[in-house]
Amino acid sequence: MFGSQNKKDGLILSLYKAKQTVFRLRDVALIVGETNLLSLSKKLNYQVRNGNLLNIRRGIYVKPNYSPEELICLLYTPSYISLDYVLQKAGVIFQYDSQLTAVSYLSREIEIDQQSYRYRKLKGSILVNPAGVVRQDNNINIALPERAFLDMLYLEKSYHFDNIAVLKKEKIFELLPLYESKTLTQHVKHLLKRDGHQ
Repeated sequence: MFGSQNKKDGLILSLYKAKQTVFRLRDVALIVGETNLLSLSKKLNYQVRNGNLLNIRRGIYVKPNYSPEELICLLYTPSYISLDYVLQKAGVIFQYDSQLTAVSYLSREIEIDQQSYRYRKLKGSILVNPAGVVRQDNNINIALPERAFLDMLYLEKSYHFDNIAVLKKEKIFELLPLYESKTLTQHVKHLLKRDGHQ
């Protein structure tokens, strides 16, 4: 019994030492070197009952102070944070919205712990291209503002931006070819010219 308790405490210690705050069962298995997933699931549920972890969705465990940005990237993969959330942080759009937005292989809106998460479906070849997406060491994938700008225009042709002057024109043109869209290219050129970028 005492040995079993030490293993359970070792599990939570390993997870608390990890940079990430959101885990799938297989993530935990890799971190603690456990191959018996049924046994591991029982240990994790024990930690949930004791309040050391939260089981916020089937198969998803989080530390009590988990990162919503990390969660949105892990719920549906592949995905990365983009669109309104990134553009708002970069000062490209001014209207504040607490919703986290990402692109993935599906469109979906969910709420967890009073936080709203919205996914927009993006074509697979664009979605998996890492250009303009920063991968942080805590499993957060986030678009550069220029990539978020192009994602938004690709999905919503008539979207209104408040301040595109903060975007790097060179980066936009570097990323444009991955969308393989002449219409998008023309629209971007027109927008940037109108805004005095050219």
